[in-house]
Amino acid sequence: MSKLLAAVLGAGVIWAAALENPAPTHIAADDPQVAAPVADDAVTVVLVRHAERLDDSPNSPLNDVGRGRVERLRTLLADVDFTHVHSTNLTRTLDTARPIAEDDGVELIIYSPGELEQLAETIRATPGRHLVSGHSNTTPQLAEALGGDPHGPIDHMEYDRLYIIVIQPGRPAVTTLLRF
Repeated sequence: MSKLLAAVLGAGVIWAAALENPAPTHIAADDPQVAAPVADDAVTVVLVRHAERLDDSPNSPLNDVGRGRVERLRTLLADVDFTHVHSTNLTRTLDTARPIAEDDGVELIIYSPGELEQLAETIRATPGRHLVSGHSNTTPQLAEALGGDPHGPIDHMEYDRLYIIVIQPGRPAVTTLLRF
């Protein structure tokens, strides 16, 4: 996993520990309450909007900038080893998610953007590492359905959000928002 992503995922565990026990003002990385590994039944979800599209047609493919963004995403997530990769059935979301699913040797799971609550329920009940490729009008909604912070709406021309949501049983979900 990239050092940046490893640090962010580690920070998610630290933040979750801090939320559970807010008394310390500083938590050291070697603190036993933090050093414990993430629970085996934890769910880590990476949410992205599809990369830049060629045009505004209903099933537009990615443009050159979008294909470059997918390559940056692949590099950033190269060592994550996703156990599940989800996408809507549109060319731009499939072309964003498919290379990562292929890199990790997992089947691409198609979901309906109109059934986000069901998708969130399925993800929460399925431990592992999930990547979800969605849309500007569904990605923040899915973050919220997973118990995370949607950080407001995604602008029509905004393609660089990457949400990391860590869900551990008995703890509030922890959301980290990155730009890539």
